[in-house]
Amino acid sequence: MTEDTEVHPERPPAGNLTDFVYGVDKENPLDIEVAVKEDGKIVLFHNKPFKNDLSWLEFDLGTNELDFVLDDGEIRDVGLPLTENVAKHMQNSHQILMILLDDNTGEAKEGNYIPLIIHKS
Repeated sequence: MTEDTEVHPERPPAGNLTDFVYGVDKENPLDIEVAVKEDGKIVLFHNKPFKNDLSWLEFDLGTNELDFVLDDGEIRDVGLPLTENVAKHMQNSHQILMILLDDNTGEAKEGNYIPLIIHKS
């Protein structure tokens, strides 16, 4: 049994987020940036489109980690903890604006809101 399974027996272990997006390889990495707008709302920028729709995002207040949850219940870890500044705004959010950026120009291509679930391990 893994440590994550002991802490969260109902949650499957998190997989790799790069398996869940198109076009990722050594020369074309997945870039993700989480930012706080002036109004305190959270925005997540990403440069690769997702293969499947997201059902929701989960943020753990204890570890400051953000997970992506797919329609089939699979969990993908963003791969790094968020800063304290971002984390304090996460606990007051109910959704995150996700914006896909054009890999060549850096301009926004599309955006949508994804529900956010907050918990503490």
